[in-house]
Amino acid sequence: MRDHPTAVTAGPPPQGQPRKAALAAWIGSALEYYDFFIYGTAAALVFGKIFFPDSDPAAGTLLALATFGVGYLARPVGAFVLGHVGDRFGRKKVLVFTVTLMGAATFLVGCLPTYDRIGLAAPVLLVLLRLTQGFSAGGEQAGANSMTLEHAPAHRRAYYTSFTLNGTQAGQILATAVFLPVAALPDDQLYGWGWRVPFWLSAAVMLVAYVIRQKLAETPVFEQEAAQGTVAGKPLAVLFRDHWADVLRVTVAAVIASVSTIFTVYALSYAVNTMELDKSAMLWVGVLANTAALAALPLFGILADRIGRKPVFIGGSLGCAVLMFAYLWAISEGNYPLIFLVGILMFGVVYSATGSVWPAFYGEMFSARVRLSGMAVGTQIGFAIAGFAPSVAGAIAGDGPDAWLGVSVITAILCLVNIVAVATGRETYKVPTEQLGLRRAAAAPAPAPERA
Repeated sequence: MRDHPTAVTAGPPPQGQPRKAALAAWIGSALEYYDFFIYGTAAALVFGKIFFPDSDPAAGTLLALATFGVGYLARPVGAFVLGHVGDRFGRKKVLVFTVTLMGAATFLVGCLPTYDRIGLAAPVLLVLLRLTQGFSAGGEQAGANSMTLEHAPAHRRAYYTSFTLNGTQAGQILATAVFLPVAALPDDQLYGWGWRVPFWLSAAVMLVAYVIRQKLAETPVFEQEAAQGTVAGKPLAVLFRDHWADVLRVTVAAVIASVSTIFTVYALSYAVNTMELDKSAMLWVGVLANTAALAALPLFGILADRIGRKPVFIGGSLGCAVLMFAYLWAISEGNYPLIFLVGILMFGVVYSATGSVWPAFYGEMFSARVRLSGMAVGTQIGFAIAGFAPSVAGAIAGDGPDAWLGVSVITAILCLVNIVAVATGRETYKVPTEQLGLRRAAAAPAPAPERA
């Protein structure tokens, strides 16, 4: 058996609160990733000039993008620590902690003195706070996904868990929208005080998210495990003993997040710093694409509940591999209508097919005893690779106008790696929730429809 025997024979858990869990996941993820992505926007537009001014402009931008990637280094560490806490003591504790830590770190970034005030200490402190953000993010999505999946009806798991990624897209909209008026400021105000405002707003972010998540009930699945005494005392040991292959598959599949980081960070930097396109116009591409994703994500979730996780996921990955060529080429040509059209189609619609599916697809690989750990460790190692994709792709392709082709090829390769990992995995959309992650689950009948 892959897990404790009582986890198989205990029967289905009591009915959860799927709508409330999905709402809490949506709001918490939106607020958490507002914090995470305002850093990425600032890294692309501002940080190269105020934290690395002794470098030439191209090197300063690369260093600033590298600090964005540094946050992804801390995410696997956060995944190991917070995954253990979530599987040992409950999903809710992780969700309250992560949003508090993220909000505090982000607020402090806005308070940092710049290089011209304290010299080398400024970028050092910036990196330390970015590492703190990464540690928090390491447990955020896995906790929100586990919470929502375990509250959801078995036949609608992809739909409800899609709201976690829906919240992430909303956070990107907020992050970009806040920077629209800031980016329009004169340079002396932008580099003086303007860039700090989006970071200071995280104080309100932290308070709202904390209140919402404190009121959310623990999942029925975890409460059942706790009542039966089957909660793993050492979930990470159980995870790597029984689910090491699933962790590896999730890690490889999670590199699809490179599409997001290339679109959000590299393409913005390439457009503004290399091709000298209008900052506000490029920020609006992100806003509109993420707005389209808000509608597309739950629709793809519904589709994945009807036809399976794998066809939706693979279709989205293939589309991204092709459309990244068109998007970066449009930027190289300075063709604003095409930039908007392809950017919205790729990131707002096609990439949403992957984002709608992976919260359920990854979570369904693991049993309840190690679900949060498995999702956190697998995704965050994969996301760490994706986090450095903008700086690595930029370094390989160079900073000239023709760099778009090399970056597009790198992105396509990463998409193909994801496709192989997903295609060779097992389909789980018909497996009852209480049998997920167990060997006999592969032969289980489809769950009977139930009302949320």
